[in-house]
Amino acid sequence: MSLVEPGSTNVSSQSNAPRAVQRVVSPGGVEAWLVEEHAVPLIAVEFAFRGGASLDPAQHAGAARLFAGLLDEGAGPYDSDAFHEQLAEHAIELDFSADRDTWRGSLKTLARHADRAFELLRLALTEPRFDDDAVSRVREQILAGLRHEANDPDALAGRALFADAFSGHPYGQPVKGTVETVNGLSRDILLPIRPAALARGNLVVSVVGAIDAATLAARLDAVFGGLPAVSSATAVAPAIPRASGGLDIIDVDVPQTSLRFAVPGLLRRDPDFMAAIVFNHILGGGAFTSRLFQEVREKRGLAYGVSTSLVPLRAGGLLVGGTATKNERAAESLAVIRAEIARLAAEGPDEDELAKAKQYLIGSYPLQFDNSAKIARQLLQIALDELGIDYIDRRKGLIETVTLADVRRVGERLFGTSQLLVVAAGRPERLS
Repeated sequence: MSLVEPGSTNVSSQSNAPRAVQRVVSPGGVEAWLVEEHAVPLIAVEFAFRGGASLDPAQHAGAARLFAGLLDEGAGPYDSDAFHEQLAEHAIELDFSADRDTWRGSLKTLARHADRAFELLRLALTEPRFDDDAVSRVREQILAGLRHEANDPDALAGRALFADAFSGHPYGQPVKGTVETVNGLSRDILLPIRPAALARGNLVVSVVGAIDAATLAARLDAVFGGLPAVSSATAVAPAIPRASGGLDIIDVDVPQTSLRFAVPGLLRRDPDFMAAIVFNHILGGGAFTSRLFQEVREKRGLAYGVSTSLVPLRAGGLLVGGTATKNERAAESLAVIRAEIARLAAEGPDEDELAKAKQYLIGSYPLQFDNSAKIARQLLQIALDELGIDYIDRRKGLIETVTLADVRRVGERLFGTSQLLVVAAGRPERLS
């Protein structure tokens, strides 16, 4: 029998009716979080296996991304064309991807095609083919993207920022790899990734839609039960981001400079993380209302936009930011950014800024739950971050209790001893 454990939470639907999040455990021990909703005959499944590109050997950087890209390119008795014909014939959406910390999958199907959809998902995970023609085709698609990015200042700056911040750690490797490493990837290199990547022990699943707990429990075993119980991969070592600043200029013959900057951030389970969310919103995460947007764009017209965000990876964290501006104004833009960061870190926000930031962060949150796929993605991330099945209920209170002292403390933690690491891609003038 399936087990639906107590301690559920509620998710507001588009009509604001509460829907319980159930913890479902299959007879084989596979766990999922379920929001059962039969108003629309649709099922959305999001799942992730911990690991991802951080497990790529340096000489095989990009292997995790190529591996993920091949999972729906033929499985079991179906070659790539036949597999995609099955998906199209039954209006099934199936996608796979890889980031630094996870391999991820997404399935969306009409309830009447659930049998076929879950069977195709099972085949993709347990019997992927990795046919030579599919490997060559998907590898060439990735290589074409990498060649394009070789002249894209945004892509170059973003890649260099992680390489500099996490030098010597797997997080510093490019998720997509390089032209050289991807060119060297073959079927023989990709096949051993499966037992390291796809195991029940590093699996997280969320499901939203027209399916009940008992039916889901049976499907969990049918789809994931044949995978290894434990991953063969070695855990990634803790990452200590570079905190001593530095400037990396990448020469690109373009009229605008892409600026990227970072300091060490916080892990998601850090007690100060909610205060960091509020601090970041005020600094650069609040779109048109943020300090940096006001100073860089509204007051000086230096750039069209500027933003910051928290990047809480599993083994280490960053606060990153960026903008793009004319080469001749890059130095001024960076000076304004540095000055505003220093001011906010030293003085903290005022009461009005804090109140408005908290109001926005609380009020905008339901927008992330306005359809089944979004709900499933949010639940998956909450589970990956190990925040608890009741996090949605608790989040409002966690934000409401953030004080000015909390925000000032986290500003000191982020910027008190760390200097901005800066990457500029373009031909910036007088930048130092």
